[in-house]
Amino acid sequence: MAVTEKIAELITPTLLSMGYELVRVHISGGKANQTLQIMAERQDGATITVDDCETISHTVSAQLDVADPISSAYSLEVSSPGIDRPLTRLKDFQRFAGFEAKVQLTAPRDGRRNFRGIVLGVEGKDVAIEIMPEKKGEAPAKVTLPFDAIDQAKLIMTDELMRAALDSKTGKNQEQRETV
Repeated sequence: MAVTEKIAELITPTLLSMGYELVRVHISGGKANQTLQIMAERQDGATITVDDCETISHTVSAQLDVADPISSAYSLEVSSPGIDRPLTRLKDFQRFAGFEAKVQLTAPRDGRRNFRGIVLGVEGKDVAIEIMPEKKGEAPAKVTLPFDAIDQAKLIMTDELMRAALDSKTGKNQEQRETV
């Protein structure tokens, strides 16, 4: 089991009990200057605040000090997923259906590892994406990618994504946006 998976397994129950969900655990940097990034969001869907990140940091830091899953020194960074967030769970692909994303697979599928298109949602344990044609005149194509084969995926910053993020902060919903 990878260190990031061990950390996720360790802190997930605590985060859930505090009203948060773990989005991602990521380690970056070299042995001398490693950074452990914990990305979380609120279970109630509200925007995560600096105070939330501070609360998570203090609690998770104490757990990590006791468990000591990383043998060398590291910096702990707690953050929100942001607007152009990574898509790390099946429910993320369902939640952000209709928005543009980049998906990279662990191994090529039909000769390619990278896909970019509109997320259509989830079909069982697969992610459905409408990819744009490479040649003019061709229609967009639907592809289904096994969730387990996805190495990384993230939303692309678009005007639609920015509007949706702004609307969620102001309380507007899709129907209100379309009638304005």
